[in-house]
Amino acid sequence: MRDLVYIFLGGGFGSVLRFMISSNTQKLWKINDFPMGTFVVNITGCFLIGILSAYFLKVDNSLKYLLITGLCGGYTTFSTFSAENFSLWQNGNYPILILYVFLSLIVGLLMVFLGFQLVKD
Repeated sequence: MRDLVYIFLGGGFGSVLRFMISSNTQKLWKINDFPMGTFVVNITGCFLIGILSAYFLKVDNSLKYLLITGLCGGYTTFSTFSAENFSLWQNGNYPILILYVFLSLIVGLLMVFLGFQLVKD
């Protein structure tokens, strides 16, 4: 139960942090229509989950739920996606890696399009 509380707290903090960093970054760097705020959040989230994953391989405790699952999960799910792909790459599972990346991108875009079309009409 304690781990669920850690995930809950970390997720809430990560979501607020994502909003603050993304919106402030977007205001500071206006590069045409490029979503710089989301880009910065996703890239920093990937860096953070890399650091935390390496650390918690050596030290296994409940803080990983607060910081990896909660904070990084609330901050950006792209960090989890990237960490999963890195694991597939490390394990030499290249066909699944390529399939996962391709399907996530294509099916994700398709689902956004379908959801938009469903409500739009």
